[in-house]
Amino acid sequence: MFSARIPLTTLAVLCKSLSTMLHSGVALLKTLEIASRKTGNARCRQKLVAVREEVQQGTDIAQALREQRGYFPELMVDMVSVGEQTGGLPEVLDGLADHYENIVKLRRMFLGLIAWPVIQLVAAILIVGLVLYILGALGGSALADFFHAPRWLFGGSGAVIWLASCFGTIFGVLAGYYLAATVFRSKRFLDALLMRIPIVGGCMRAFGIARFSWAFSLTQQTGMPITRSLELSFRATNNGAFVGASPGVCEEVLEGEELSTALSNSRLFPEEFISMVAVAETSGTVPEALERLSPQFQDQARRSLSALAVALGWLIWLVVAAFIIVIVFAVVLSYVGAINRAANGIFD
Repeated sequence: MFSARIPLTTLAVLCKSLSTMLHSGVALLKTLEIASRKTGNARCRQKLVAVREEVQQGTDIAQALREQRGYFPELMVDMVSVGEQTGGLPEVLDGLADHYENIVKLRRMFLGLIAWPVIQLVAAILIVGLVLYILGALGGSALADFFHAPRWLFGGSGAVIWLASCFGTIFGVLAGYYLAATVFRSKRFLDALLMRIPIVGGCMRAFGIARFSWAFSLTQQTGMPITRSLELSFRATNNGAFVGASPGVCEEVLEGEELSTALSNSRLFPEEFISMVAVAETSGTVPEALERLSPQFQDQARRSLSALAVALGWLIWLVVAAFIIVIVFAVVLSYVGAINRAANGIFD
């Protein structure tokens, strides 16, 4: 289920390899044969062999890629089709290679930045579990009386319940998002909701705009019809909110609306982006303008990602510190109360 598509790293290397060989004048069939031998991914090798056989029988390479049941991304298939028709297949593949390499770099950057907050979160959960266990060993009954809670919430049983609740909740949220996005096709609403969260929303928006700009620039430079170009560009964002806005924007453009106005009506693009697109429309240089804008929004997305990682780290430790402070005060007050009651009993 999770390996239904070609891995992005393999895809980036494949596109670059195909582009280089085709630029050098190597025949398409020979290029596919060499690429299938060079790839280290066994499933990719099988797919490339099947593609080569289809091409050898007279099928277009784009159609041969499409027949691999979604293994290759739709953006790649459509761009290869345009490249075949215009004679610019090596250039298209080179652009796709840069695109997928950039996605891989951003993903690695995200994992690198998010790794420390995740470690902090796991450590925090374990620390709280350890605190509950120690409190139970030191006499959780007084603490249970203070909180008016069952005594089994402290000690070993309490620690197990805490750990199961935390890790179970995290797993449930991730699984719920995956199911909602894939099975119930609700990614549009989920991503739109996430984009309303401070910092998170800015990061998602910046990444979406950067990918949209790159894809629209490349598809327009190949001569693709604007509605198909817009559809693929929105899909290249991998953001449900952007993908959901695609039909409305395409419909407005078909009705004669300017691209800048249609994008503005989607409420997904900032005012400065719309202004730049409007200026570029007057001079007929929208693809070139978006090609220049894409790196700017990628840098903005990286800065937002760094800020998100820092914010997550501080939030995790603030929550843990607050929890530990509450526990410490509760323990102190519960034992002070017990001492006072004992003293009153003696003097009475």
